[in-house]
Amino acid sequence: MEELPPAQKKEIQEIQKAIHAENERIGELSLKLSQKQGQMDSNRESRAGNNSPSKAAVCGIFVDFATASHRQKSRTQALKQKTRSTKLLRLIDLDFSFTFSLLDLPPVNEYDMYIRNFGKKNTKQAYVQYNEDNIDRDIQTEEIETKDVWTQHPGESAVVSGGSEERDTADATVIPKVDTPRLSRFLRSACQVIAILLEEDHLAAAPSQNLRAQEHTLHFSDSSSQLNTHLPFLQYRKVSCLLASRVQRQTVVSVHDLPDKAVVQPLDGRYVLCVWDIWQPSGPQKVLICESKVTCCCFSPVKAFLLFAGTAHGSVVVWDLREDSRLHHYVKLSDCFWTFRTPTFSTDGILTLVNHQSPVQAVEAISASACKKASSVLSSFSAQEEILGLSFHIASLDESGVLNVWVVVELPKADIAGSISDLGLLPGGRIKLVHSAAIQLGASLSHRGSDFWGTTQTLNIKFLPSDPNHFIVGTDLGLVSHGTRQDLKVSPKLFKSQQNGIRPVKVNVIDFSPFGEPIFLAGCSDGSIRLHQLTSEHPLAQWDGSTEGRAVTGLQWSPTRPAVFLVQDEASRVYIWDLLESDLGPVARQSISPDRLVAMTLVGEPEKSSSSFLALVLARASGTIDIQYLKRQWTSPEEDEPGRLRLLLQETLWKRGTLQT
Repeated sequence: MEELPPAQKKEIQEIQKAIHAENERIGELSLKLSQKQGQMDSNRESRAGNNSPSKAAVCGIFVDFATASHRQKSRTQALKQKTRSTKLLRLIDLDFSFTFSLLDLPPVNEYDMYIRNFGKKNTKQAYVQYNEDNIDRDIQTEEIETKDVWTQHPGESAVVSGGSEERDTADATVIPKVDTPRLSRFLRSACQVIAILLEEDHLAAAPSQNLRAQEHTLHFSDSSSQLNTHLPFLQYRKVSCLLASRVQRQTVVSVHDLPDKAVVQPLDGRYVLCVWDIWQPSGPQKVLICESKVTCCCFSPVKAFLLFAGTAHGSVVVWDLREDSRLHHYVKLSDCFWTFRTPTFSTDGILTLVNHQSPVQAVEAISASACKKASSVLSSFSAQEEILGLSFHIASLDESGVLNVWVVVELPKADIAGSISDLGLLPGGRIKLVHSAAIQLGASLSHRGSDFWGTTQTLNIKFLPSDPNHFIVGTDLGLVSHGTRQDLKVSPKLFKSQQNGIRPVKVNVIDFSPFGEPIFLAGCSDGSIRLHQLTSEHPLAQWDGSTEGRAVTGLQWSPTRPAVFLVQDEASRVYIWDLLESDLGPVARQSISPDRLVAMTLVGEPEKSSSSFLALVLARASGTIDIQYLKRQWTSPEEDEPGRLRLLLQETLWKRGTLQT
């Protein structure tokens, strides 16, 4: 016989115990019932006597197996659940990670509930302020008499001020409507005209000064004048650069080096720039100072209220000529206060590698509206262009061939406390430069296959007026490079001389024609002058002996005549070229001595054909600056001069093609 499992044995034992317990309980109950029945029978027998026969009590044992089995199964099931829960609790370990609110609903007031239920479509909220806080209280002080008056500025009607509302409007002051901006423009222009007239009266009343000016008049000039460079802060300073604005033709800037002797102690260690109006020669309009030597400069292309300059230390600085003079230093010299303006922004504050590491050779403004062609002359600018005058770029070129393009940004509001992020910005200034792009020109200009020449040096840059995306760069190898700001392929890439070779000749100066023609002039250190067309590698014309081998240091197209340009050489001579009169050489030349010439620039107004003028501004070695008003034959354009010049260039190009064939 097989032995039963322990669990089953235990279950049988439990059943047996339950049966015994149930039997004992039933037995006890039966005993109690029999005893009670016996008592009842004895009582009944006592009452009935012996008449009734005796009856024996019957007792038995009852066992409820169904209840016992159900109870045993319930206990077994409970024991299994307890065992399973004990094992699961060993595996399950609960912990609190974080708590958060599933719903955070603030109480809603009655107004918000109404708006939510009513909806927001096709509705408009209106607010009404009641006079709830206007509470009257009794006071013991005397009441103050008051009167209400009103005024309005600027006035929009005939009535601009009046008394209290209780009074009649007849007491209101009635003045005519004033256009304040128009009045300001008129006063500014009128003050300038009055200042010029006072200057002319002062010059007319000084015969000695007129005589001295006439002594410096050149033979190709009708008259001349001198700028007042005898001011204390300009004493013993040489002029290194002259530049005329292409927009405001009467505006000229002169750059002065350090003085040879100590004159004004605070300014002796700084370079000075003066902004002049040639019609007011008694003194500069603005005086600027710079810590580093200024090598080049340019005006803003639309309005000459910004002046940019490159320095020998590789920085680019800008002056905002509109700034309040109270932001700058002033010094009292000879019983007169002079304001010396420091740069509004300098790239020295840019702590990145985008700044130049070599001396800046050229600074040029880039603007699509800088030069427009209209009837073959420079057109005037509209008021909208004057308002949008700051939408342009500035390009700076150093001698190592790095061309940086800067965006001119005008801040909406000036901060008198200075800027933490713009370290180069003057406190209270609003103009800054943001670096836009850098173009490496040195590698593309190096002569391939030859190590003799070394690194090519870039000397100057000019942008094509009709398409500022194109630019040309003068080098020290006699070559002029052609490129674009988008680094696109151009043809030709280099402009060469007629000798068609690489020579250690510097292209000192280049200048585009201001009349829309794609031609430019190049003056070199060997005295040669080349006239190039933008579509041809070799020059249309080249003059080698016009300056007798003297280096060309200055060259500029006439702003009034398309066929005239002026040249300056290192021997202190000035040449006038008129291609319609002669394409073989200059038609006039002038040697300037004993005070030799160091710099020149041209100013003129071609827009006013009836009263146009052309003046040559000359800076001498002594520091004086002359203004030579050229004769009318160099000023007024001839009949159909642009067309005749274009025909001459086409004939020259055809002849050159025939000779090459």
